[in-house]
Formats: sequence, C-alpha cells, structure tokens
Amino acid sequence: MLSCDICGETVSSEPDMKTHLLIVHMENEVICPFCKLSGVNYDEMCFHIETAHFEHSTQERNFERINTVPYRSSDNKKDNTLQGRIEVNSSHSACASNHPKKSAQNLPEDGALKHDLYSENLTESRKFMKGREKQPRITEIKGSIYETTYSLPECPFCGKIEDHSQDMETHVKTNHADLLDTPLEECDRPLYDCPMCGLICTDYRILQEHVDLHLEESSFQQGMDRVQCSNDLQLAHQLQQEEDRRRRSEESRQEVEEFQKLQKQYGLDNSGGYKEQQLRNMEIEVNRGRIHPSEFHRRKADMMESLAVGVDDGKTKTCGIMEALQRYYQNAATEVRHVWLSTMVDHFHSSLGDKGWGCGYRNFQMLLSSLLQNDAYDDCLKGMSVPCIPKIQSMIEDAWKEGFDPQGASQLNNKLQGTKAWIGACEIYTLLTSLRVKCRIIDFHKSTGPLGTHPRLFEWILNYYSSEREGSQKVVCTCKPPIYLQHQGHSRIVVGIEERKNRTLCLLIFDPACPSREMQKLLKQDIEASSFKQLRKCVGNLKHKQYQIVAVEGTLSPEEKAARRQASQVFTAEKIP
Repeated sequence: MLSCDICGETVSSEPDMKTHLLIVHMENEVICPFCKLSGVNYDEMCFHIETAHFEHSTQERNFERINTVPYRSSDNKKDNTLQGRIEVNSSHSACASNHPKKSAQNLPEDGALKHDLYSENLTESRKFMKGREKQPRITEIKGSIYETTYSLPECPFCGKIEDHSQDMETHVKTNHADLLDTPLEECDRPLYDCPMCGLICTDYRILQEHVDLHLEESSFQQGMDRVQCSNDLQLAHQLQQEEDRRRRSEESRQEVEEFQKLQKQYGLDNSGGYKEQQLRNMEIEVNRGRIHPSEFHRRKADMMESLAVGVDDGKTKTCGIMEALQRYYQNAATEVRHVWLSTMVDHFHSSLGDKGWGCGYRNFQMLLSSLLQNDAYDDCLKGMSVPCIPKIQSMIEDAWKEGFDPQGASQLNNKLQGTKAWIGACEIYTLLTSLRVKCRIIDFHKSTGPLGTHPRLFEWILNYYSSEREGSQKVVCTCKPPIYLQHQGHSRIVVGIEERKNRTLCLLIFDPACPSREMQKLLKQDIEASSFKQLRKCVGNLKHKQYQIVAVEGTLSPEEKAARRQASQVFTAEKIP
C-alpha cells in the first residue's frame, strides 16, 4: 500500500498514486506557505519555493534532517530521494507534522532565538497545510475538469486568517518582512568575472582556481599543438621522401624507355640485321602482290649468294653520273661560274634490307667505288670489290679487333654483324685507316653564319677541291675522292662544289636515300633543272647544329697505320672553328 504525502490517502499501486496526485492535487489550487502565491501548478510552486524562499527551505531541510525519522518502507527505497526532495521543497512533508511545537517559554537566548522562532513558524505553516488537507473537499465534476474549494488562508507565522490570498500576502510582507528579506551581506558581496570566459564568481579563490584550470588547459593545448606540429613535419618529410622515390623511379623508367628507343633506332635491339630485314620486307611485298613468289625466291637466292661472297650485288648502283655532270656544266649551267668535281663515283641507294639505317654503309660503298677507280689507291685496295653491308660490318669488327677506336667499339657492344646498328664518321675513319687509306675527321661543331648556317664548311670543301679559284677553267675534274658528310640522323657524300656568278657556293651531294630512278634522270642528254634540286645544296639548305666530314688525303705506310691505331685509343677530331 502507498500513502499520499499530501492528504494521507492510501492506494494499492504506484500508477494509482500517480493518478491520485494528478487528479486530486495537481489540478487543485496550490498556495505558497511563505508568501501565499497561488494560480500555479505543483511543479511551478516547487520551483518558486526553491528559488524565492531558498533560505527558508534550506533551514527547513536542515531542521528536518536533524529531527525527522523516515517513515517509508524498504519497498520504496528507490523513490525516497526524489520524493523527499519534492516533499521538502513543497513544504508538504508528512514527517513535519510529527515534530512537537515548541513554546515561547522554552526558546533559547541570543542567536538561537531567531532560528527557533522560524522553526516554530514553519511548524505552524505545516500545521496549516495539514489542516487544509484534512478539510473536507467539495468536488464538482463538470465534463472532465475537477474543481476544489479550500478554507480561508491562515498566516504561517502568526496564525492570522484573511479573507483573500492577496490580503494574506500583504499581511506577510508587512508584518513578517524580516523573515522574507534577503540578508544584506549577500547583496553586498563582490562579484568576480573570469577574464577568459566571463564566468561570474562570488569568491576570489574560486575564481583563481577557475583561471588556473584555463591556464592548464591552454598549456595542454599548446603541448598538443607542438605534438601535432611535430607529427605534421614528420608526415611532410615522409610525403617528400615518397615523392622523391616516385620521381626517381619515373626518371629511371624514362631513361630505360629512352635507352630502348635509342637501341631500336640505332639497330641494337636484337631484331636482326640486313638479311632478316630483306627477307621480311620481300615477304611483305609478296603478300601485297607487288612481287611474284617466283621472283621472291630468285631474289632470295641472289641475296644469299652475295652474302656468301661478301660482294654487293649492284642492284642499287647507278654509274656514269659524274660524266653526265661534266657534260652538263660544259654545255649548260650558264649561272655557274666555276665547278669542281671529284673523281668518278657510283651512286648506291638503300634497299629493302637496310632501309632506315644503312646510309653510312651506302656512303662507304660510294666512297670506296671512287677509290677503286683511282690508281693512287691500288696498293692498299688491290683486289677489292665493293662489299655488301654485312661484309662492311665484318670489316669494321676486324678493325676493332686490331685495336682501332676501342671506345666506339664499346658503345656498339663490339658487334655489328646481325644488327641494324648505325655507323658514322668515326666508323668510316676506322675502316679506311685499317685499309691504310689516309684520312682525317673535321668537326664543324657549331654554326659560323647567320640563321644557323655553316659557311666555313663550304669554304673548307672549296679549298679541298681547288687551291686556286681564280683564272681556272669553268669545269675542273679533280683527282680528289668524294667527302663523307655526317650530321645528326643521316649522312651523304659530297662529289663536288660549284661557285655561281653571284659568288655563292653550292655543294653537289649524292644522297643514299634517293632511289635509282631519280638519279638516272641525270644521265639524260638534256638534264632538266628540276633534277638538280636533289643534287644541289646551298648554304641555306644545311642548317643542322653540327657537321662532321671524313676527307681522304692519300695512303698510309704500315708504320703510319700503327701510329694512327695508337692515337685512336683516345679519339679526337679536328674542330672548326
């Protein structure tokens, strides 16, 4: 069974008690026992007493804590704290009625007098509230609303009865103001504002402790910031290291790719040499219907025979061009003042087997064809024929084995046969020197004229072919061999030079990239001017950054050959300018 703390009525369960409180007490008019405030609900009245009459409720709780014995059963322990707080704040505690009322004769002296007087008045207030609770209730039901009628209000301090609650409030404020006023010492107490968060404190020591907490928090935050900064620096260092590793890896990958491209470009990718490329391209021609299968087998047989003998099959050779040029300059070319021509030279162009990489080998064939027709070189070239490309590769390897140009041999892995490796001026010089042909390399390593031109190159070639420019005849057929001309990515043969009437110079060049059908146009009796377009190269047509030439100047004795072999250990070229 549960007993109501306000009216003493008993109910059987907690839900019934909640219903009882809601219907009987919560909707009835509640009056403050200290100031007779009314017109509010039960919770609002509890809040009013707790805030407006804080000292009275505190003293009451202290008084009850000393003199009151709990009366609840053990079954309701879990609700004691909450219910007790509501009972004390509301001044409706049933325990208060059990305290005996003290008389005025038994009041203690001095300071305890006021406390006992207040306790007595508080007891009277409880008595008044208890008396109200015991008054019979007249309840009328109108719809679902309950209305309750109470007796006249009584002063909780002196017991006076007034007709209205407003009159009772006036009475209490007038006659008992000393019990209601807030002590002056609390009003005059100084307040302290926190300089960091604005919190107001009534005690300076509390404010100091509060500020110390702010400072400790700030110090802790600074420490955390330093740790975070250290972590950020470490993370940035790790990210930088990872970026450096990725960059080095990417650079290494690009270097490998570039090296592989260079190897493929210069024929060092192990994809086969002249024979493999010739057979592969002829098979493509057969598949496209350009060559009959029987023609394919015939060409294959001729190629295998040529490779076995080591002599070029002559299918890319054009003869008689120098004689045709001599006739042309003598009978035509009125704009030319002088022209100097080399000895007889046969033109060799690239075939299906060396297209894209064989220009250096074809230029050597043209140069050698000129030397073989010159009696001055019979001693060192006796019994030779123009070799095929695989044979030229073998001859260069033999020169390396003798000790010529070890650095160049190392760059080409000491192997040319079976590859499509490019050769340049150094390999031409090495091969000619091993055959005891006297020659030299001259490097025009930078331009010597406007717009990247090389007028010094033209002047040197003119001096090579002629020592006296004035007073000579128009066409001069010299005994000088052609000149090997190398630049980045390609090489050609210079077979002469012409001086025009406006004093400009033009080189006459055989290009191995030019096919036989174009070169054969120069063999006609009436050479068209357009046919010279591929032959003439003026100063403005040669604008590569660097040029190298190999010029033949005679023969070498065995001793001179040995000296040049030794000098080629550290290969150097003569530079102009």
